[in-house]
Amino acid sequence: MLENILSQGFSRAFIELYGEEPVGNQVIFQKTRSEFEGDRTIVVFPFVKVAKKSPEMIATEIGEKMLQSVDIVEKFNVVKGFLNLLISDSYWLNFFNKNYQKQHFGFIEPTSGKPVVVEYSSPNTNKPLHLGHVRNNLLGFSVSEILKANGHPVVRVNLVNDRGIHICKSMLAWQKWGNERTPENEDIKGDKLVGEMYVRFDKELKQQLSEMTDLGLSEMEVLKKAPLMIEAQEMLLKWEAGDPEIRNLWKIMNGWVYAGFDETYKRMGVDFDKIYYESETYLLGKDLVQEGVESGVLIIKDDGSVWCDLTADGLDEKLLLRADGTSVYMTQDLGTAEFRAKEYDPSKLIYVVGNEQNYHFDVLKLVLRKLNRDWADSIEHLSYGMVELPQGKMKSREGTVVDADELMDEMIATAKSMTEELGKSENLAKADADKLYYQIGLGALKYFILKVDPKKTMMFNPQESVDFNGNTGPFIQYTHARIVSLLRKSVQLGTILSEDLTTILLPKEKALILQLYIFPEILIEAGKNRSPALIANYLYDLAKEFNQFYQEIPILKEEDPIKRNFRLLLCSFTQQVLKSTSALLGMEMPEKM
Repeated sequence: MLENILSQGFSRAFIELYGEEPVGNQVIFQKTRSEFEGDRTIVVFPFVKVAKKSPEMIATEIGEKMLQSVDIVEKFNVVKGFLNLLISDSYWLNFFNKNYQKQHFGFIEPTSGKPVVVEYSSPNTNKPLHLGHVRNNLLGFSVSEILKANGHPVVRVNLVNDRGIHICKSMLAWQKWGNERTPENEDIKGDKLVGEMYVRFDKELKQQLSEMTDLGLSEMEVLKKAPLMIEAQEMLLKWEAGDPEIRNLWKIMNGWVYAGFDETYKRMGVDFDKIYYESETYLLGKDLVQEGVESGVLIIKDDGSVWCDLTADGLDEKLLLRADGTSVYMTQDLGTAEFRAKEYDPSKLIYVVGNEQNYHFDVLKLVLRKLNRDWADSIEHLSYGMVELPQGKMKSREGTVVDADELMDEMIATAKSMTEELGKSENLAKADADKLYYQIGLGALKYFILKVDPKKTMMFNPQESVDFNGNTGPFIQYTHARIVSLLRKSVQLGTILSEDLTTILLPKEKALILQLYIFPEILIEAGKNRSPALIANYLYDLAKEFNQFYQEIPILKEEDPIKRNFRLLLCSFTQQVLKSTSALLGMEMPEKM
């Protein structure tokens, strides 16, 4: 890579001039700022003490040496203590010649090492997927694709929360007020029907609570004595006891939900290699807890409950088994983590979960360490911020969530409206136009969510995300379609793409090549940081750079066949990188817009 060549050349020049080797971590080259001439810059202030000269003199002397000894350095200039180096066109053309035909430029060949297990989605079966799930799913899917592009074997898993009091609330509401409704006889997605029952339960519960306010009890006491809550708790106990009637209803209603989830996942463009169910995993941690009790790591209190004392580690005491012997979420997660560690022997166990669970994962790792699980440090919580709306936070119980299916409908409808208004779907058959609206709508949604650093809370604005100008998915998609159209016209005109690529680079040609050149390091950085935002913003920068090139440089109208041919190949290279890189975000690139 360029930085290695320059670093070695700088070190040789420094030793020759000043008799000492420079400190390696100080020989860092950066992209030259746009207001100065050059491609790479190094700051020489850290070397003043050794060289015993002014920064300007050091930069000038090293620049002269590198001009003589490093073939690819064509020119240099000094701005105070900054040495700016201009790299020869031959270096950039050599890079171009080696890479422009690669379909997945920058991707690393898959390895056969230990897999990375990525858990994402993890929905409850008492409601449809909503906007919060959308960010989770898109983030988990994209991080998995980025890791695969970095050569890692990846296993994508989903843990469905299919048991517990929240499920019983929906089941009880269906028994009382469902009137034998089914997805088939109502022509409704199953997850939505079950979600309506959950909202109905909360509505009826609130009515009961309002009628009990004059009993002189605390809010928590009133909730415990509410008839509906008592019935829901009784149903949960029956479920845990294996009651045939309750278990049958549970299977039927969860089946409705799974069918709805599958439809949403398919439309969203995400999938999994394996799906776990909490009903099958919630008991897994009990053996671990018993092991901890026997080894003295965990403590049993007078009521029979089991705890882990983490106060010496700066946390608090954590409940692992209730007094009645039932497990909590932490118990389950301990067991599931151990199960996956044995099943996959992963290099990493990545959990894509919102930042409200930061403490939970701190505890999970710490308890596993105390239980002498040497793989505990492979657990990584990919913590992300919530998605906010202008009107405030979403509330599932009150039915004020932004439903994922309705959101996708809105995105596609908005894409259709804006596309037709701009005349970008004219002369397309209906099936092709519908496919285009889907690609634009979902591309806009995915890009708008993934361009934000995962750690940050974000505000979602559907209308802004479908804008064809600015930092949006449709802008990148339109750039891709523009290139495809250009290449299509070149074939129609009889232009033959040859490999005679010797030319002198114009500034905009070089700038576009430089933008392509940095993709491999962006991909590596995105993998290390688990950040699709780095990929998204790289795509935007590449699309911007291409459009400037397209506006300023003649392509099909260029009369010199060698120059025209080179520019067409540069367009083709850009198109390939846009397509393969956008796939890391789950975005589809239309060929006509």
